[in-house]
Amino acid sequence: MDTQSTGIFTPGNKKHGQFLEKEKRWEIFSPISLMILCTMSILFIRSAQAYTGGNQWQMQVLWVLIGFSIYIAVSMVDYHFWMRFAHVFYVLGVVSLILVFLWPEKYGAQRWIDFGKFKIQPSEFARIVTLMLGASILSRSEIGTLKDSLKGILKLGICFVCPMFLIFKQPDLGSTLVFPPIAFSLLYVARIPYRFFVATALLFVVIIGVLGYDVYRYYQYKSENPHPTEATVAYEDTTLIPLKDYQRKRILTFLAPEVMDPNGIGANWNRIQALIAVATGGISGKGLGNGMQAKLGYLPSAVAHNDFIFAVLAEESGFVGGIIAIGSFFLLIFGCVKVASKAADRFGAMIAIGVSVLLMTHVFINIGMTIGITPITGLPLPFLSYGGSFLISCFILLGLVQSVYRHRKEFR
Repeated sequence: MDTQSTGIFTPGNKKHGQFLEKEKRWEIFSPISLMILCTMSILFIRSAQAYTGGNQWQMQVLWVLIGFSIYIAVSMVDYHFWMRFAHVFYVLGVVSLILVFLWPEKYGAQRWIDFGKFKIQPSEFARIVTLMLGASILSRSEIGTLKDSLKGILKLGICFVCPMFLIFKQPDLGSTLVFPPIAFSLLYVARIPYRFFVATALLFVVIIGVLGYDVYRYYQYKSENPHPTEATVAYEDTTLIPLKDYQRKRILTFLAPEVMDPNGIGANWNRIQALIAVATGGISGKGLGNGMQAKLGYLPSAVAHNDFIFAVLAEESGFVGGIIAIGSFFLLIFGCVKVASKAADRFGAMIAIGVSVLLMTHVFINIGMTIGITPITGLPLPFLSYGGSFLISCFILLGLVQSVYRHRKEFR
């Protein structure tokens, strides 16, 4: 039989074959999930601000359109381009983190570069350049025994510690905590010997123990000084642990809410109102715009459209809406893992896995703090929470993953 007369790449099926080949160039889960999540984001941000007359949902529409354009543009560029210039982008990212300290504090932090009509939060983009440089370092390093791998591990540590330190000093503990899971995911893909992970786990236990003791001392301090005066020595001056007072308060409120806020009208207020919103949503929700927690101001307008957007979503769309959102996140993360398995090289696999872990960390912590299983950290929910810098950075990350897929093994 003539092979040219059969199959999809025969002269008669040439256009069909070209179409299929073009289709294979795109990982389809990401675009579908993005459209679902971004549509939900605009609807529920608008709903969360309906009673205050806020127009952030209009800005979110603009950020989504810009984000999708950047997503497509980044996906069209061979991801090895970013590998070649990773060190340049990394330096620019670190410089931007230093520049934030030139601007005055806002809401007790220095996290933004303010251009007047718009602001940029460099920490969101610092994660991208750190991921790229970290993946570049490990993909070029000699990985074998633990001794052989130490040089690459040390370089990766320096790469991650620098932006982590600057972000922690802003202060932004939530964003700082996203970096370690990304670093360990890169090391896992690089096949670092398991003894390293065992040693790191033991170190992690020690760190948790030290932080736990510090929080316990803080609890004792608050018990002895329930109404501090100007003459009272601040707890921060009595400890070497570089946490801010509000950060310790958040941790202690999570561990012992009945002690820190027995009446539920202080530090635990947002969590309680978010839990009420989720619990009263039922199966199908109260309907778009009919949620009471944000509408009546019980869930403060300052957080309803960003950090606690999932509470608004759950109250108004119920269990069904929550499952749709979580399912969309699952498809995004599954798509990243799928891309990693098909990557042409270790650098591409590390990019895809790093992005999947970053998304997973954000989703788990944000939804977790909404339903009361993780402390409140201020981490936004990808593609749902309001915020230009964060949304654009997420689109860039998924654009990188799409680029890895478009330039995978079958097409090289």
